[in-house]
Amino acid sequence: MSIVLENVLNGLMTRYKERVPDVSGIINAMIKENIIQQAGDIENDHIAFRTMGVPHLGVQSLEKIFLHYGYEKRDYYHFPEKKLDAYWYAPPAPQYPRIFISELRVKDLSPEIQQIITSYTNEVTGDPVDALNLDDAGAVDQFLHSGLWRLPTWHDFETLGKQSEYAAWVIYNRYYLNHFTISVHNLKDGYNTIARFNEFLERNGFKLNNAGGKIKTSPDGGLLQSSTVAEMIDATFAGGEVHSISGSYIEFAERRVLAQFAHLPKDQIQRIHRREGFEAGNADKIFESTYSSQTKR
Repeated sequence: MSIVLENVLNGLMTRYKERVPDVSGIINAMIKENIIQQAGDIENDHIAFRTMGVPHLGVQSLEKIFLHYGYEKRDYYHFPEKKLDAYWYAPPAPQYPRIFISELRVKDLSPEIQQIITSYTNEVTGDPVDALNLDDAGAVDQFLHSGLWRLPTWHDFETLGKQSEYAAWVIYNRYYLNHFTISVHNLKDGYNTIARFNEFLERNGFKLNNAGGKIKTSPDGGLLQSSTVAEMIDATFAGGEVHSISGSYIEFAERRVLAQFAHLPKDQIQRIHRREGFEAGNADKIFESTYSSQTKR
């Protein structure tokens, strides 16, 4: 099973790197400053997916893939302003990333917007994951990079974006990986806090999401996060229209050592000794990495 999971994760990361040039840019800058020797030295804290909360899709569908590979469903999060629900999933072994899956509460949107969304999602008449052979990494990889509905029109995309930029992002990007996350706490001194890593990023010309401040901190102070602003991609819409829209981005996480493990020597600290889970307040602002308030500044 671990081989299948590794192949699925590799497939996701391969295509994600192709779509997000900042990934290679940051990795190359890290190698140049001798923070890491190679890309494989990076610990991936978590990856995230966005979904539509409609029949046959959403969290209840997509999670089946990762539950099959031994992931365990953990905490629930609600984002009232953005009309989103989310869960995170703990990996079967510490070398794998956590997974964060969010879904749009479509029924909370205006009738007009609901109608646009369902005109696409109604093309999915059964849970597509049920038809997948989850032990076939190639088939799963293909599914995660395929359109579940027809190509949207630019008009529909723009209309959705006025009420929910999340909805517009999903209607075009579907299950493309929304972001991966570099764990900074395991990097070498001078780069192993979000504050210092952000300095490194900005010094190398990377633009950070400043919604709620560049550093998003959980109330307990144990989880600090930042992210780049999504890169714009040329997207082809129905009828061959090409427009520039936000693609994916990169996140950075610092999980601090829990108080009860503060006495441990540095070389003995493992994932289980650090702040676990997520924080709704942090995630709420990270979502905005693909929003025009960030990409257009």
